[in-house]
Amino acid sequence: MPMKETKRERFIRVAEARTNKIIALMELLGNCSNRNNYEYTDQEVATIMKTLDMELAALKAKFDQQSGKKRDRFKIKAD
Repeated sequence: MPMKETKRERFIRVAEARTNKIIALMELLGNCSNRNNYEYTDQEVATIMKTLDMELAALKAKFDQQSGKKRDRFKIKAD
Protein backbone atom coordinates (compact mmCIF):
# COMPACT_ATOMS: atom_id res chain seq x y z
CA MET A 1 0.00 0.00 0.00
CA PRO A 2 1.56 3.36 -1.05
CA MET A 3 2.16 6.06 1.56
CA LYS A 4 -0.35 8.89 1.66
CA GLU A 5 0.90 12.13 0.13
CA THR A 6 1.44 14.89 2.71
CA LYS A 7 -0.13 18.33 2.34
CA ARG A 8 3.34 19.75 1.67
CA GLU A 9 4.08 17.18 -1.05
CA ARG A 10 0.67 17.80 -2.61
CA PHE A 11 1.25 21.58 -2.57
CA ILE A 12 4.62 21.21 -4.29
CA ARG A 13 3.25 18.84 -6.93
CA VAL A 14 0.17 20.92 -7.70
CA ALA A 15 1.82 24.36 -7.45
CA GLU A 16 4.70 23.36 -9.75
CA ALA A 17 2.35 21.92 -12.35
CA ARG A 18 0.00 24.91 -12.29
CA THR A 19 2.85 27.43 -12.37
CA ASN A 20 4.39 25.69 -15.37
CA LYS A 21 1.01 25.74 -17.15
CA ILE A 22 0.68 29.48 -16.53
CA ILE A 23 4.20 30.12 -17.82
CA ALA A 24 3.48 28.11 -20.98
CA LEU A 25 0.24 30.03 -21.56
CA MET A 26 2.02 33.36 -21.05
CA GLU A 27 4.59 32.31 -23.64
CA LEU A 28 1.74 31.51 -26.04
CA LEU A 29 0.15 34.90 -25.36
CA GLY A 30 3.54 36.49 -26.01
CA ASN A 31 3.47 34.94 -29.47
CA CYS A 32 0.56 37.30 -30.23
CA SER A 33 3.07 40.18 -30.12
CA ASN A 34 4.35 39.22 -33.59
CA ARG A 35 3.04 42.02 -35.81
CA ASN A 36 3.74 39.93 -38.91
CA ASN A 37 0.91 37.63 -37.83
CA TYR A 38 -1.37 39.86 -35.74
CA GLU A 39 -2.75 43.38 -35.71
CA TYR A 40 -3.50 45.09 -32.40
CA THR A 41 -3.55 48.48 -30.75
CA ASP A 42 -1.50 49.74 -27.83
CA GLN A 43 -4.78 50.13 -25.91
CA GLU A 44 -5.59 46.43 -26.42
CA VAL A 45 -2.15 45.46 -25.11
CA ALA A 46 -2.57 47.81 -22.13
CA THR A 47 -5.92 46.17 -21.34
CA ILE A 48 -4.33 42.71 -21.40
CA MET A 49 -1.44 43.84 -19.19
CA LYS A 50 -3.74 45.61 -16.72
CA THR A 51 -5.89 42.50 -16.42
CA LEU A 52 -2.89 40.25 -15.85
CA ASP A 53 -1.48 42.70 -13.27
CA MET A 54 -4.80 42.71 -11.41
CA GLU A 55 -4.97 38.91 -11.37
CA LEU A 56 -1.39 38.67 -10.12
CA ALA A 57 -2.15 41.19 -7.36
CA ALA A 58 -5.20 39.15 -6.35
CA LEU A 59 -3.08 35.99 -6.24
CA LYS A 60 -0.45 37.69 -4.07
CA ALA A 61 -3.18 38.92 -1.72
CA LYS A 62 -4.50 35.40 -1.26
CA PHE A 63 -1.08 34.15 -0.18
CA ASP A 64 -0.52 37.21 2.06
CA GLN A 65 -3.86 36.62 3.82
CA GLN A 66 -3.06 33.00 4.47
CA SER A 67 0.31 33.76 6.00
CA GLY A 68 -1.23 36.29 8.37
CA LYS A 69 0.92 39.04 6.87
CA LYS A 70 -0.57 42.48 7.50
CA ARG A 71 -0.37 45.27 4.98
CA ASP A 72 0.96 48.68 6.01
CA ARG A 73 -1.70 51.35 6.28
CA PHE A 74 -1.76 53.94 3.51
CA LYS A 75 -0.18 57.29 4.40
CA ILE A 76 0.39 60.34 2.26
CA LYS A 77 3.29 61.55 4.40
CA ALA A 78 5.74 59.59 6.50
CA ASP A 79 5.53 60.47 10.20
